[in-house]
Amino acid sequence: MTTTELSKKDKFLSVFSSQDYSDEENYYISLRTQAKEELKNLDFPTSKNEYWKYTRLGKISNSDFCLGKQESIDINSFLIPDLDATVLVVVNGYLDESLSSKIQQNGVTVCSLSHAKKTNQDSFSKRFNKNTASKNELFLTINNAFHSDGIFIEIDRNHIAEKPFHILNITTSNQSATISRNVFISQPNSKLKIVESFVNLNGEANFQNHVSEIFVEENAHLEYNKIQEKSNNNFSVTTEQVQQKANSNFTINTATFSGALVRNNLNVEIEAENCETHLYGLYLAKNKDHIDNHTVIDHKEPHCNSFEVYKGVLEDESTGVFNGKVFVRPNAQKTNAFQQNNNILLNDTATIYSKPELEIYADDVKCSHGSTTGQIDDVAIFYLQSRGIGKQSALKLMISAFAKDALDKISIEPLHDFINLKIEQRFE
Repeated sequence: MTTTELSKKDKFLSVFSSQDYSDEENYYISLRTQAKEELKNLDFPTSKNEYWKYTRLGKISNSDFCLGKQESIDINSFLIPDLDATVLVVVNGYLDESLSSKIQQNGVTVCSLSHAKKTNQDSFSKRFNKNTASKNELFLTINNAFHSDGIFIEIDRNHIAEKPFHILNITTSNQSATISRNVFISQPNSKLKIVESFVNLNGEANFQNHVSEIFVEENAHLEYNKIQEKSNNNFSVTTEQVQQKANSNFTINTATFSGALVRNNLNVEIEAENCETHLYGLYLAKNKDHIDNHTVIDHKEPHCNSFEVYKGVLEDESTGVFNGKVFVRPNAQKTNAFQQNNNILLNDTATIYSKPELEIYADDVKCSHGSTTGQIDDVAIFYLQSRGIGKQSALKLMISAFAKDALDKISIEPLHDFINLKIEQRFE
């Protein structure tokens, strides 16, 4: 078969066919083989697919990519000021130990994904790919089949991490394709905080497919902060697959500042009683950015609370998509679920598609959802002007206050300050 006869999907996948996984254990090779078989029945979704209704993938499916490679780079410009954290640097999908912190935290296992596979750690092998296989979703299945490397973090039972982990996920060069993966495990009664920054250096038209498997065990607390700040002409599809056990607490804060095409898939499975789940998101789009957030919270057991707030500010010809879905299963009585999406359009050419959803099969629940889209309140601007504030300053003040509120629950103070500064700089 010649190149011209290849389908777009086959041409896209051929980029990864040269990767060598022969040094992996047979168990992990078999998982890859299974995913490759599943790919035969999948294709790039179109607008006819409800899950991708508002996001066109031509920018990805029509591009010619090459594999991202390990490179030596300077990370100083990507560090968060005053953040005391263990820094882990992943360049084009591979952990670079020479750029990462040398100090291991007590009670926490940290290594590359590939090393975790080779050492065959029991807790890792039991969970890896557990909640990501056979999901009938193209990009997740591609990651199952062709992921390169990433980070494995496991915190011991009854342990509190001394300080956060900051993962710098960096892509480089032009038209490179990177498929990376993380596994995070919070054992019972533990507390763990993670920051992951997605950035690019000296490259355009990059594509990144990234998956994080997150396991929050009984009575554990895990906070995951995700910062997406790639240049305008880059594409990414990221997935967080989260599993919560009894009395656990999971919080995710997602800040997206730019990207030609950004798709965030966040799936939380609440599998036991008395869980707390908090989802906060902020997306700031300009030029022709396309930022798409899809969230699913699946309440399977009773007496659990979920709270979700996403806010967007869109300008120029940018597009935002929010599709949040909450399932309440028949056994999930006494569920309390709240979902809200608020958007500001700064001009008439920006677009937002907002679709909050509730699917409830239990009768003793307290669930609500809502969505608002509008422009800056002229009355409020006039009020600020009457107090001596210039119109442009008043506009900036209103937008910043709206945006900052979305991620006000970040518990890491230097990160909170860093995000607020980014928001202020954006609307200078």
